[in-house]
Amino acid sequence: MKRRQFLHHGTQAAVAATLLPLATGAKPSPAPTTPKSLAADPAASDFDLVEASISDLQARLQSGKSTSHDLCQGYLDRIAKIDRAGPKLNAIIELNPDALSIADALDRERKAGKLRGPLHGIPVLLKDNIDTGDQLQTTAGALALAGHRAAKDSFVAAQLRAAGAIILGKTNLSEWANFRSSHSASGWSSRGGQTHNPYVLDRTPSGSSAGSGAAVAASLCAAAVGTETNGSIVSPASVNGLVGLKPTVGLVSRTGIIPISATQDTAGPMARTVRDAALLLGGMLDEKYPFGLLDATPNSAAHLALLKTFRDNAYSLPLAADALKGQKLGVEKSHLASPLPAGELLRQAVAMLRAQGATVVEVDVRTPTQPIGEAEFDVLLYEFKDGVNKYLAQAKAPVKTLTEVIAFNKANAAKAMPFFQQETLEQAEKTDGLASEKYKAAVRKVVDTSRAALDAALKTDGGLAAIVAITTGPAACIDLVNGEYGTGPGYSGPAAMAGYPHLTVPMGQVHGLPVGLSFVGAPYTEAALLSLGYAYEQATKHRQAPTFRAVVG
Repeated sequence: MKRRQFLHHGTQAAVAATLLPLATGAKPSPAPTTPKSLAADPAASDFDLVEASISDLQARLQSGKSTSHDLCQGYLDRIAKIDRAGPKLNAIIELNPDALSIADALDRERKAGKLRGPLHGIPVLLKDNIDTGDQLQTTAGALALAGHRAAKDSFVAAQLRAAGAIILGKTNLSEWANFRSSHSASGWSSRGGQTHNPYVLDRTPSGSSAGSGAAVAASLCAAAVGTETNGSIVSPASVNGLVGLKPTVGLVSRTGIIPISATQDTAGPMARTVRDAALLLGGMLDEKYPFGLLDATPNSAAHLALLKTFRDNAYSLPLAADALKGQKLGVEKSHLASPLPAGELLRQAVAMLRAQGATVVEVDVRTPTQPIGEAEFDVLLYEFKDGVNKYLAQAKAPVKTLTEVIAFNKANAAKAMPFFQQETLEQAEKTDGLASEKYKAAVRKVVDTSRAALDAALKTDGGLAAIVAITTGPAACIDLVNGEYGTGPGYSGPAAMAGYPHLTVPMGQVHGLPVGLSFVGAPYTEAALLSLGYAYEQATKHRQAPTFRAVVG
């Protein structure tokens, strides 16, 4: 297999004071064993915030029933019982030793009548490839970067702090955001070990925002930030029964995030409800950031209007239960015909969409986008080397170049590469720069083909509000020997390659394993997608809390 494993999710559009920081250089976990089966939530009896929404938490804070200190301590206690003990999800790579003191400061602000907005005093987690200028490390899960503390916050972290969010810690991820080996296992990193899916513990949490997905699903935080290049927000959101939004590329700043691809990378929210995802996205945005797609004009009217929607309408974002009425949607016809259990869930979803007043027609996006997987991989190889070298050159990390990362892994192979190698890093190292004609041709092929396919489909029958499809199949078993494998059709690829927004919302379960429904739209239609997703969410209520079963059955 020449392409990195996470591409399988998209071009599977070709199938596809009591804190517990993890010690630097922690030993990688052994091949996964089946944790103890837990028939019910092991911390539910003494933690009454399970499945609590951001709005629920704000109501507690405003009423005085809880303080932000209480919320943080509650989540920390739950992490100790579920992440470090009990089912041992291992979703958190490190906790913020300053979280409780930050909460105290925000409680004082609230008492003084200063409220920063809907995220004031709300504990969130960030993926461990997002810089924070505090005591937390930023390592992408790699032992080669262990000990690296960023000099300042990423743009996203700074915005969330300004909005009043409490960064509770960092989540584990697939090492280097799953760009190290073609046989990697999602949710495994040499620094953090293996994260488990809270629904069935021997199943993958999917990648690469695996820890963010597992943590939110298990109510270890209010919400979390993930990052995506192709599938790494929507896939873990899907298999963990969450709402995940991959925004239009360029809407959210990538400054201070360890990169893979300038063409495809973005951060995005992962939450238990559509409204929570919208609120978290609003806290990540700022009109001062000169965002835009590769060929778009920064700060255009469309961009600024979208910002205003999220920034100025925090609680009143137009999310209506009847938003599907009168809408025209396309459904990916190959997914609709799938004989797999996820295909039946999609057919039921389409019936529900129609029952809610939507018109649904068949479209074909997969066929024209399938052949460009290898070109996409070339784009990522070139851009990864360029981006990581620039990031490491200015970072206070123990390695300064991709060459040094590769050498570190070889010198520390027993700890850094106990299960799979680093052939993807080595392929990237061999690329000859962004001036290469091979690179330029690959970018044109990927971007032009994917956008043309999506644009054509979205113009069907006079115009569609969105395209719906199966986000990805139910979670596969964790396999540290052979790596990730597919369990059915997925849809991350087209939107990832085009840079278009992609929302996933819980669609149901297969043998207790969640599967998500994708809504893909045109650039800067995040508000519309969230509205459609909200209406579907309210009509179905498919989200179910995990029960930490050991195995399926």
